[in-house]
Amino acid sequence: MAKIFVEWMKEAIEPVYLYIPLMKGLGMSWETLKNTPRWELEGILYALSEYNVLHSMDGYTDKQISQIAKDSPEIRSQWNAYQEKKAKYDERAGVTRKPQSFKDLIK
Repeated sequence: MAKIFVEWMKEAIEPVYLYIPLMKGLGMSWETLKNTPRWELEGILYALSEYNVLHSMDGYTDKQISQIAKDSPEIRSQWNAYQEKKAKYDERAGVTRKPQSFKDLIK
């Protein structure tokens, strides 16, 4: 039985894409994973992924990202994904932001 399990863990995609991220990211135990329906695990993993993107650039400003992007242009696409995700969840949560004035935009 143990040999079959080991072979399955080597070949299946679930350990890499589902179980290990949940164990590492949320500290879920193997016992908990085995006792949770797959659809629930997939939902939790999706939420964890959203959470990671949503908080990946907390604390940075547009100005800081512009400076970083001079050396690492790929940061701009990550920043845009972060901003889109943040706007989506802020809207869902009813968070309103005051519109920027033109004066603020040209600073």
